[in-house]
Amino acid sequence: MTSSSEHAAPIPAEAHGSGIARAEAQAVTETPPSLWRRLRGIDGEGLLPVRVREAIQQQGDATERLIGWVQLAVVTIFATLYILSPKTTPINVEFQPVPWVIGAYLLFTLLRLLLAYRISLPGWFLLISIVIDMGLLFGLIWSFHIQYMQPASFYLKAPTLLYVFIFIALRALRFEARFVIAAGVVAALGWSVLVFYVISIDPSDNMITRDYIAYMTSNSVLLGAEFDKMVSILVVALILGAALIRGRRLLVRAVTEGAAAQELSRFFAPEIAQKIRGSDREIAAGSGEARDAAIVNFDMRGFTRYAESHSPDQVMGLLGEYQKLIVPIIQKHDGSIDKFLGDGIMATFGASRPSQTYAADAVRAVEEAIEVARTWQARNEMQGKPAPHVNAAVATGRIVFGAVGDDTRLEYTVIGDAVNLSAKLEQFNKKIGALAVCDAETFALAEAQGYVTGVAPAGGRRRAEQAQVAGVGHPVDVVVLAA
Repeated sequence: MTSSSEHAAPIPAEAHGSGIARAEAQAVTETPPSLWRRLRGIDGEGLLPVRVREAIQQQGDATERLIGWVQLAVVTIFATLYILSPKTTPINVEFQPVPWVIGAYLLFTLLRLLLAYRISLPGWFLLISIVIDMGLLFGLIWSFHIQYMQPASFYLKAPTLLYVFIFIALRALRFEARFVIAAGVVAALGWSVLVFYVISIDPSDNMITRDYIAYMTSNSVLLGAEFDKMVSILVVALILGAALIRGRRLLVRAVTEGAAAQELSRFFAPEIAQKIRGSDREIAAGSGEARDAAIVNFDMRGFTRYAESHSPDQVMGLLGEYQKLIVPIIQKHDGSIDKFLGDGIMATFGASRPSQTYAADAVRAVEEAIEVARTWQARNEMQGKPAPHVNAAVATGRIVFGAVGDDTRLEYTVIGDAVNLSAKLEQFNKKIGALAVCDAETFALAEAQGYVTGVAPAGGRRRAEQAQVAGVGHPVDVVVLAA
């Protein structure tokens, strides 16, 4: 019994998904952060790969667009309530502040939403926009005492103050504590300015009371109550900020691991990547599953000599063309790439996931691949380019599919007699002048699974009975799939 790994060249970055993700995420925690960098939510992020930083920035940009739409909904609600509410302002008053404030807020919201779709909004612009948001909101609240012809203290009881918490919460969507805390500080300062305006507008009567009942039933001002509002705003902002510092770390870790997983999935067959991502337990060496499967080996005849006499760019260019031809055909027939072995491709059918037609799928894939390779070879010959033959071989049998390696490097692979037989049959092609072969048992199994014999090679479907295949300890009945 032979493992496919005995033919394998090292494949960089394979099965290090969790390790790379951990290494990139640890960069966030290993650099001692300053308080300011924590508030900004970027401690250690300068060490992250560019693609991860770009993903985080894209998340922030998408959040700004969401915030813009929510604030547009808020200003729409303001405008609707103003239109529907009864107007007590005398008709002869020339200046009515409410529609002006709402109009200015609407224009600024539309401008910011437009910019959010066109550019990545810089931090200084977002801080200024927070000041403008709160300024317009408090300007609207301040105007209530004019609209309803009441003393200035009237607006201190306006429930519109609760929109402050909506604006603070919206800033939390970006996962940057500095914007949330800035919104809380600006809101608390803005409310303190409104309170100061009330108690200073009339030097003869500052409206201050210490009677809670009088405060609740009149336009009197209870400084303790206003102080409670400011404290509540600040505490909510600080709590959200503290939560966001921790949440930002989780966001960065999630983006980092997601980017690493997406990148590493290119090193695995899709079903292998899904198996790794969906595993309920940590994958460890020695875990495996036994099942019946087909093993296919592809190879370019004469590639070694070509590689010795051509430049690395030419070698890799030819290899890339060949792999782009063969790999999609393997995947089309539900096969999985087990590994690339220089110019060799080892594929499995029914190993990574069970199949009832693994032999038929493998034979169909080989026949199609050989025909596509013939066309590629003819085209290259016409263009004066290298045109090597492509060989293939199929074998089936009971295999073990699982993880091998140690704690620092794992690899999913297949182990079994079929692995060795497929590799040896591929080399046997050259001896009998064929392009693709399989053993007779595999061919019979493929027909039983629904394979319908395609166009037979010239001279009919040849068989080499009781052939002595190098490296195989018993005679093999060989069927030629393509010559």
